[in-house]
Amino acid sequence: EKDFNNVIYGKDIDLYCNRIKCYNPLTNETLKKMADDIPNVTKEILPDQKLDCVAYGCTSGTIAAGYQSIFEKVNLVKPNTKVTTPITSAINALKALGINNLSIFTPYTDEINQSVINYFKIEGGIEILELSYFDIASDLDIGKVDPQHVFETLAKIDLSKSDALFVSCTALPVLSVINELEKKINKVVLSSNQTLIWDTLKEINYNNKVEGFGELFNN
Repeated sequence: EKDFNNVIYGKDIDLYCNRIKCYNPLTNETLKKMADDIPNVTKEILPDQKLDCVAYGCTSGTIAAGYQSIFEKVNLVKPNTKVTTPITSAINALKALGINNLSIFTPYTDEINQSVINYFKIEGGIEILELSYFDIASDLDIGKVDPQHVFETLAKIDLSKSDALFVSCTALPVLSVINELEKKINKVVLSSNQTLIWDTLKEINYNNKVEGFGELFNN
């Protein structure tokens, strides 16, 4: 929500948010269970009013539940609504940038990591060359990681064989350091929130320039 507001500040876009129950520790089963609440949570956003696009803010949760399931649950209560998610938006971003060789960084445990890797390979045809991760099992703890620590950790990753770095998880504070990180490592850096916001703007046909949040917004 904070990242969305930072990007759309001063633009003719209205953002409405609602929270969905999260179950810790994060496993594929608890992430899939989270999606059961999508209809009720979505229905309470501007009740009886149309939404142009719903952004489901959970990367690993989308993988666990499946994009089609999330799309159908949203449209059950908000018919004819576009739906974007972090992982599907990441694949859209990679295709727009012509990137096929990717390194991934996540805050997750290895169970979730393997699901992320498989999704990129199967759904996007993306080759994953390297994986690094924090091994944190709670989204509450993920959100408490210091952005400077994130920056310093990401800057040390060997990306010599990769075209870009994707940093997974909407709870991890990454967006604010992307610009500086891209300049330091001379590689494209994508994050869950960044691609989600970029894809949402595409879905609502917002074509004005967005600066300060990475190379992606130039595409």
